[in-house]
Amino acid sequence: MSTIIRPARTSDIKDIRAIIDEYAASRRLLTKETVTLYESVQEFTVAESAGKIVGCGAVHVLWEDLAEVRSVAVDESVRGQGVGHGILEALIKRASEIGVKRIFCLTFETEFFGRHGFKEIQGTPVSPDVYNELLHSYDSGVAEFLDLESVKPNTLGNTRMLLTL
Repeated sequence: MSTIIRPARTSDIKDIRAIIDEYAASRRLLTKETVTLYESVQEFTVAESAGKIVGCGAVHVLWEDLAEVRSVAVDESVRGQGVGHGILEALIKRASEIGVKRIFCLTFETEFFGRHGFKEIQGTPVSPDVYNELLHSYDSGVAEFLDLESVKPNTLGNTRMLLTL
């Protein structure tokens, strides 16, 4: 059965929600409000197989040269079949097309991201000036990226990784 990797549509959000919820329940991903998923639908890429959404992921621009890969997850029924790799490759391509030079992620799946060139990092990979600008963001993912105290209760204890394109 072939899998199609494509941009998400608003009609995909219920399926994206279900996949994210599955991962959030086991603390592998942070949960997201449904309204947030609709607001960011244009950031998402999905994997579709036999008319069913079986995977998702998003690329969220943080700054001129930096984006975060978020919410990469696949339905348990297709794990190990390359669906996640297809989604991540599409997200990396999209980030490159819009001018991003570095892609950040917070993950437990270090081997998976490592196979795509992501390297473990410490700290926040931006200059002090950019850090101060990012402090003005309302996005909770940006707060997590900045390692702000305000998100510490929600931190899953995952690894910071960076890919330089």
